Amino acid sequence: MTTALIADDEPHLAAYLRTQLGALWPALELLPIARNGVEAAEAIATLAPDLAFLDIKMPGLTGLEVAQGIEGATRVVFVTAYDEFAVQAFEQEAIDYVLKPVNAQRLARCIERVRRVLDAPAGADDARLASVLQRLAARLPAPSVPLRYLRASQGELTHQIDVTDVLFFRADDKYTCVQTTAGEYLIRTPIAELAAQLDEQQFWQVHRSTLVNLRFVAGTRRDELSRLFVRMRGYDGELPVSRAYVHLFKAM
Repeated sequence: MTTALIADDEPHLAAYLRTQLGALWPALELLPIARNGVEAAEAIATLAPDLAFLDIKMPGLTGLEVAQGIEGATRVVFVTAYDEFAVQAFEQEAIDYVLKPVNAQRLARCIERVRRVLDAPAGADDARLASVLQRLAARLPAPSVPLRYLRASQGELTHQIDVTDVLFFRADDKYTCVQTTAGEYLIRTPIAELAAQLDEQQFWQVHRSTLVNLRFVAGTRRDELSRLFVRMRGYDGELPVSRAYVHLFKAM
């Protein structure tokens, strides 16, 4: 049985989409609705649904950020009220979109396309999906001035840290870990907010929970399952790279 997740911070719109999907695709098993991007990312990572209907603009993580962090075979359909994010960029088989308010006829066409795509081998459209997500992300407003300094805790002390000295940021439960060569610090700013404030030429998101500073990237390694890991100078461990971000390291 095909399983699907709906993620939308507007409960009545999520409920309406759930009702329409139930009518148009009775055999589809619908999981509990995710109310924001963080819940969506956690549900996808835990339950691995075949399909995820993601609202593009959600608190915590946007639908784009959730999609970029997917590591399994979950296919994505974006649900958006903003057609400037969709009409040109989604005309591919890798993903689809539905505009709000949801039109039953358009949703039926979307379901037809999705059912064809679900029959394709997992990973067949990874490169094309990454390209579409990049183009969509580029349309979102960028910060005018990148973040230069941040205040982070280490034990009972609070430190001011130059962002250029940060090896990577990694989400950890309610906090975000800030790793420097001097040690690990904690801040409460979510990864999604950090990504919007940092210089995108200097910091790359390589996983839904990780941002790395290119200045400290030492190299990459693939394991026996072809999963990619990035190695950082000044840090003994390795950081996993989600498949949506693997293309960033092809030139390295």
